[in-house]
Amino acid sequence: MEPIYATGMAAKLRSQWDRDAGLGQNHNAVKLLGQDYDSLRAQCLQTRCLFEDHLFPATASSLGFNELGPRSSKTHGVRWMRPTEMCKRPQFITDGATRTDICQGALGDCWLLAAIASLTLNDDLLHRVVPHGQSFDSCYAGIFHFQFWQFGEWVDVVIDDRLPVKDGKLLFVHSAEGEEFWSALLEKAYAKLNGCYEALSGGSTSEGFEDFTGGVIETYELKKAPADLYSIIARAIERGSLLGCSIDITSKFDMEAVTFKKLVKGHAYSVTGVEEVVYRGNMTKLVRIRNPWGEVEWTGAWSDDSREWDNVDRSVRGKLQNRSEDGEFWMSFSDFLREFSRLEICNLTPDALQASHLKKWSTSVYQGEWRRGSTAGGCRNYPATFWINPQFKVALKHPDSPGQSDCSFLVALMQKDRRKKRREGQDMETIGFAIYEVPREFVGNSGVHLKRDFFLTHASSARSELFINLREVSSRFRLPAGEYIIVPSTFEPQKEADFVLRVFSEKPANSEEMDDKVTADIPEEKRLDESQIDAGFKSLFRQLAGPDMEISTTELQTILNRIISKHKDLKTDGFGKESCRSMINLMDTDGSGKLGLTEFHVLWEKIKRYLQIFRDHDVDKSGTMSSYEMRKALDAAGFKLNNHLFQLIILRYTEQDLSVDFDNFVTCLVRLETMFKTFKTLDTDADGFISLTFFQDAAHDIDTLKKLKVTHVLNVAYGVENAFPDLFTYKTVTMLDLPETDITSYFPECFQFINEASQQDGVVLVHCNAGVSRSASVVIGFLMCQEKMSFDEAFSAVKAARPYIQPNPGFMNQLKKYNP
Repeated sequence: MEPIYATGMAAKLRSQWDRDAGLGQNHNAVKLLGQDYDSLRAQCLQTRCLFEDHLFPATASSLGFNELGPRSSKTHGVRWMRPTEMCKRPQFITDGATRTDICQGALGDCWLLAAIASLTLNDDLLHRVVPHGQSFDSCYAGIFHFQFWQFGEWVDVVIDDRLPVKDGKLLFVHSAEGEEFWSALLEKAYAKLNGCYEALSGGSTSEGFEDFTGGVIETYELKKAPADLYSIIARAIERGSLLGCSIDITSKFDMEAVTFKKLVKGHAYSVTGVEEVVYRGNMTKLVRIRNPWGEVEWTGAWSDDSREWDNVDRSVRGKLQNRSEDGEFWMSFSDFLREFSRLEICNLTPDALQASHLKKWSTSVYQGEWRRGSTAGGCRNYPATFWINPQFKVALKHPDSPGQSDCSFLVALMQKDRRKKRREGQDMETIGFAIYEVPREFVGNSGVHLKRDFFLTHASSARSELFINLREVSSRFRLPAGEYIIVPSTFEPQKEADFVLRVFSEKPANSEEMDDKVTADIPEEKRLDESQIDAGFKSLFRQLAGPDMEISTTELQTILNRIISKHKDLKTDGFGKESCRSMINLMDTDGSGKLGLTEFHVLWEKIKRYLQIFRDHDVDKSGTMSSYEMRKALDAAGFKLNNHLFQLIILRYTEQDLSVDFDNFVTCLVRLETMFKTFKTLDTDADGFISLTFFQDAAHDIDTLKKLKVTHVLNVAYGVENAFPDLFTYKTVTMLDLPETDITSYFPECFQFINEASQQDGVVLVHCNAGVSRSASVVIGFLMCQEKMSFDEAFSAVKAARPYIQPNPGFMNQLKKYNP
């Protein structure tokens, strides 16, 4: 199964369908950037050309952007060479992958190398990441591939084997022998996954652990270690879990500082073994540690040449003692607790979380996002906005064991793709979560997003131990059976990020996202006969409408802006022509494209109601509403929206400071009402669902065209005839739905037709074969050109109107670069 290129809601739906079909599992990984290893390799062998990866080129951009940027002294003189150019007989893996295959280079990714070193201890686990059948011998084509777990799914990453070299040596990770290249190629694939090599600098070993296994991390602060930690470590290693440890730094000067006994602060080590030995008649607990530098080893008790080994049985000493300077060493468990600060254990499967019980944990995974103004509410220190964060419910029904009331579960919150964003000057956000017991009146109810008042009057039942700027925050809890709400957040409001929330429970537990159901409770409109409208309003209407006694788009714009200018307490940019056209489309019952007396009266009453709601929710009397005030105002107007729809509303109708002025508020409500009324019309059996297919589009349905008041049709399909040339004004601009088609070259002709129709107060339908790629691209381009929208704004606006649009990859790239 091949992934398709998609963004926004289409990407979410497609991703869910693919996951349901098995895509994203280790044996059926998602192909990064659509690159298929087998077909690319076969193509190279057929053409007898070595693979060159143009999506991660052998150029400075793949190295980095700052310390490893094009102007950095660290990258001056760097060449890209294939292993076959560096030595006579390069090997992929020789005699199995071992810890000594991994030596750190000029990149601060010791955290990653520590994880790779731990990976070599489990051959089955290693080959989930490093697929079998790769070598420099038979059928060599300069192409390799690796698999990584990424935020809920496995991804297959294809690379060429050109590696950065400086002064004749590999710039980054290398093997001790110099002729084994699996670790260097693995590092390159991981760099591609994250955007560049520099993006790998600095991190936590837990990141590597999770991306190599899809497992779950548990962290232990060694100054507060549990009494049975040694047995926990031993059982974890026995199961093949990955373990890492580090020493905290107290200032930037401590980073990579070497202690008196040759331990490196702020450096990631891997824990590779434990052993109990008889020493002077007593059992002594030992821990084996590895420094990915491949040198700089502990010189204290039980180090390679320490005297303690002289008092150990010779056979045990021969088995354990290692005198080579390879970065691996033993130390006593008591020294380990005293010298190191933190231990991270990556449990390979959820049932490994409880070391003494091999029980299958119930697992739920949710994809979410924090967006400015809509779902990025910050932590509990910000009560005005905390409630707008996404909310997830977990129902704990079965206690851990008979006679107990508590249920065990683990919550892991992970922020997505932050390393890729380093090039843009962004890094990890500070994240955490809080857990609340569901109030009795909402137990069993999923279609509710708890509001501000609840969080002001209820304390949390549990919370993450820290808000911290790591990729993942996780904690284990024991709470009485019941229903709980998990609220993940950034520490400060208005910080944007995507996240994955994973919930593991020892016994089966139901979990789901808590979000408002999309509904509209629109007050019934009172349509009066002309005889029922008072004389004063009639007189006003005659003055405004002119001789034809109807109000056009232009006249409505003039009227509303003249009236709103008298309300000095309102901040507004004035109503635009498109907003006024939306109002007329909503109120125009006779299809004239203008408003008569009764229609204008209904609109007038509606606007007065909107004005009252706006003032009621302008809490600080600033003349505008904040985005979180907007959500409550929409609720008061009768519209309950889920998080995704509200994000689109905020993107479209707020100013840069996330404020909403009166004209945008009115336009938003008018368009929402139009959307809900259209849906209700199409929902002929009133079951809350409508069926829309790709091919039964409006262009060939005369009833739909009339219902939508279409006057002009722009046909951008290939080989599709105009259906009703006698009834509508047509324009045909033939274009092929191919990535290489220069769609922007057709824009001037298309936009001229749309603008001419608009000047005649017409309604234009833009159509192609399926209404997915070509027509959507034209409309997105039109909004970018005429409405001065960004690509993201225009794409979201069109997708909100037609959720299954998806321009082909070539059109998407052109639109992103389009600068009208």
